[in-house]
Amino acid sequence: MNQIDRYDVAVIGAGPGGYAAAFRAADLGLRTALIDQDPQLGGTCLLRGCIPSKALLHAARLLTEAQEAAAWGIQFDKPRVDLDAFRSRVDNIIGKLTKGVRTLAGSRKVDMIHARAMLKDATTLQLSGPDSPGELSFGHAIIATGSKPVIPSSLKLDDPRVMDSTGALRLPDIPQRLLVVGGGYIGLELGTVYQALSSEVTVVEALPRLLNGVDADLVRPLHQRMQRRFTAIKLNTTVAQLETQNEGLVATFSDSEGTNTDRFDRVLIAVGRKPNTEQLGLEHTKIAVTSKGFIEVDRQMRTAEPTIFAIGDVVGEPMLAHKASHEGLVAAEVIAGRQATFDAAAIPAVVFTDPEIAWCGLTEEAAKAAGQAVNVARFPWAASGRATTLGRTEGVTKLILDQESGRVLGMGLCGVGAGELIAEGVLAIEMGAVAEDLATSIHAHPTLSETVMEAAESFTGSPTHLFIPKRS
Repeated sequence: MNQIDRYDVAVIGAGPGGYAAAFRAADLGLRTALIDQDPQLGGTCLLRGCIPSKALLHAARLLTEAQEAAAWGIQFDKPRVDLDAFRSRVDNIIGKLTKGVRTLAGSRKVDMIHARAMLKDATTLQLSGPDSPGELSFGHAIIATGSKPVIPSSLKLDDPRVMDSTGALRLPDIPQRLLVVGGGYIGLELGTVYQALSSEVTVVEALPRLLNGVDADLVRPLHQRMQRRFTAIKLNTTVAQLETQNEGLVATFSDSEGTNTDRFDRVLIAVGRKPNTEQLGLEHTKIAVTSKGFIEVDRQMRTAEPTIFAIGDVVGEPMLAHKASHEGLVAAEVIAGRQATFDAAAIPAVVFTDPEIAWCGLTEEAAKAAGQAVNVARFPWAASGRATTLGRTEGVTKLILDQESGRVLGMGLCGVGAGELIAEGVLAIEMGAVAEDLATSIHAHPTLSETVMEAAESFTGSPTHLFIPKRS
């Protein structure tokens, strides 16, 4: 790259949002640069988040199913885990996908720049790094720098045995005793992995329940299974202190009954993430930032600086890769002069534990809190033939429906493969479907997808595998 080069679009950050934006901009005929301080493309999702964690969760599922196969009369010796081979498998998956992204970028003639970018003004980036120290001029920029784990100052120790999610995904070893601080999706997913690998896992959560914000009836089957597999789940509890000792890490727990201590071999801090908006040079522009560090944008993903857009984790919750990708497409199309707006009626969320939890649109608890009149149609997986053949009948599928019209406003599931089933709910909400549309759409038998149809049937009054007495 020349000392000063000009691009129509400069995308800062090569995660799912950033590369989706860059690819779309290039497809629309705009000269595009994709800038990232990591030599590999893919961002947190591909390199340190979604992909490696799901690879590990798949392996955890294999181990768990092997342990539970005795119920089918199938006996295995205790599995032996080769951590080096384990890590190599994950690295190969990441390498294959990052290579694919790089190939797609090259095919579109997107210039990939390995550098750190800082805004010098509303049309100039200052770059520093292996590829191109110097300046880059742009017509429009898209900030897609993602987020990073938060570690409270009270728990920051100069001890490698204290891990954030990035460190935990590297599988440094299999600790005999692991403490997970935080009962959100990251902590529970990684706790699931380590428990399957034979760690004794304790989860501590400051709030009254796991997965705060998710409907309680969806969390309940997961909580019950985790109570059987984890060593302990401590709710309404905080870690008041964390101390380093030669024999391990000593955590002091505080709850309504007082304090107590316990020793662990490793501690995973998973209490949330914060946007990567520091040291971007935002102060050299008109860009507005919230008190939590998120960049303020409109529905076209434009910041207060007309030439600069922002997408993904840096613009706020939910911090999800698929949301970032969609926002990236919107930003690229707006820059290209097209009519585009981020107006998704339903953004799916999935917790890839065992069982999985997934939801989209309006939740039951949010509807109640807002005083919104809704009907809730449920179908228990205990009545599902497919769930029964899998030996996993703890699940539930439910639809949140407008009380007057029966229009689908939300959907939630807990059960094996819930993440694969939630797409039907997203489509139903986006197309304005009513319960009868789902109830009269023929679903393959025997499948878990039938639970969506049967939940709708329970609302229309025609459930096949449930008997609901008519009200007199």
